[in-house]
Amino acid sequence: MNYSHDDAGLARQPIGYWSWAAHEATVTHIRSALAEHGLTQPPWWVLNQLDEADEEGRDRAELVTMLSGYLDTGADGMEEAIADVLARGLATEDSGSRLRLTPEGRALREKTYARVVRARAEIHEGIDDTEFVAALKVLQRMIHNVGGKAWHH
Repeated sequence: MNYSHDDAGLARQPIGYWSWAAHEATVTHIRSALAEHGLTQPPWWVLNQLDEADEEGRDRAELVTMLSGYLDTGADGMEEAIADVLARGLATEDSGSRLRLTPEGRALREKTYARVVRARAEIHEGIDDTEFVAALKVLQRMIHNVGGKAWHH
């Protein structure tokens, strides 16, 4: 790979630009992979959470609270995502506001998961786990240094 600058030049580069550029490129790549299966990220997150649930399903309010912080989606965005998943017959909701995947939802989640795994491999090509972990630790330290918050399940 050809880098934009030599090491000394890279050391002077603005993190704001490069973290934004990495976000734009990787999120666009992931969203394109999801779109191949008719999904956007918020409904995808719902499908994943419901896939991990046992037969009792997941409480709707708990799910909205947990996922609303992802990429500034907010509670309204998560409610829309849940409504979309329900309207498409990918999940059901009982009278106790518990959500469960339908067989169609589980099948779509499995098919899409395989595509997302491939997208992740494309993003990580040529980057070993040691490099990846080091990059995340640096980013997390920078976030901590400026009093920011970042977490992911």
